[in-house]
Amino acid sequence: MQVGIVGLPNVGKSTLFNALTNAGALAANYPFATIEPNVGVVSVPDPRLALINRFIATEKIVPALLRVVDIAGLVRGASAGEGLGNKFLAHIREVDAILHIVRCFEDGEVLHVEEGIDPQRDIDTIDTELMLADLETLEKSLDKNRRLARAGDKDAGISAGLMESCVESLQHGKPLRSLLAGCKPEERKAISAWGMLTAKKVLYVANVDEADPLGRGPLAEVVRRRAADEDGAMTPVCAKLEAELAELSAEDRQAMLKYLGLPEPALDAVARQAYRLLGLQSFFTAGPKEIRAWTIVQGTTAPQAAGVIHSDFEKGFIRAEVYNISDLHVLKSEAAIRGAGKMRSEGKNYVLREGDIVHFLFNA
Repeated sequence: MQVGIVGLPNVGKSTLFNALTNAGALAANYPFATIEPNVGVVSVPDPRLALINRFIATEKIVPALLRVVDIAGLVRGASAGEGLGNKFLAHIREVDAILHIVRCFEDGEVLHVEEGIDPQRDIDTIDTELMLADLETLEKSLDKNRRLARAGDKDAGISAGLMESCVESLQHGKPLRSLLAGCKPEERKAISAWGMLTAKKVLYVANVDEADPLGRGPLAEVVRRRAADEDGAMTPVCAKLEAELAELSAEDRQAMLKYLGLPEPALDAVARQAYRLLGLQSFFTAGPKEIRAWTIVQGTTAPQAAGVIHSDFEKGFIRAEVYNISDLHVLKSEAAIRGAGKMRSEGKNYVLREGDIVHFLFNA
């Protein structure tokens, strides 16, 4: 599962990517500094790992991970090929969700591809190009499905009807994600399978000025209202500041955050929100060798979760011994959890819950 960083050129995408991943991608003051997408892996901050370690000694702690793709900036006309737009749109099609970076700071030394700083216009520009690309794709598929439907193909007829609804939504300037809420599960699954750009979930990231790290200024407020109108999420980030924080030692970083009055690096919130945006959750394994957060999709069963660790665990699954991190917090040890009858034995139909700590039993 991966998220793609999307936005106009020179809004801070590569700076944010560098801060998230420490990958050293080129971050330059000119359009299309990024041509091929950079890919990095981000740790998802989770204070529960330290809580587990308070009661279970271990050699190492391994957090959940998230893949992040830094995609080159789109420009007006991208859907028609402007700025290598078709290539960049293909990169967006491959990710599971979008981090839409919106410039919310003034700086005469950093060029903007449009005149002046206008978050609403910038969001509309990106949305329009993605909607135009989806519309072109759908109209081609719609003609084919209509022909098949007239020839008696019932499945094609169902697809054509759904595509017509999607086309109508796009023609009215509404991204497909606004349509999905009212769709049946099988319809949402079909639309997702078509690879529609505007059906992807979006987290807006307002790239704010160093003087406004909490995003309380009028430019960031525009993005916040836009996200609220779409029943979505928005996080303010000063990418420049976060890039500087990422280069500090843990001790110096905490001192800087305290000086700035920030509870944590903004990128921690971005990583967690992106994780939730993808419909992911964590379960934990804990022992003397390691404490690890494992990534699963919400709704994953115990055998499927075992398979995330190793395919043999899923094939030979017998049962899972499960307790919740809240039990560990209260009772202080696994021995006490067993003694209190809080260690549950769960079978193949058990769906893992957020915060479960699990021991899997399986046949080798």
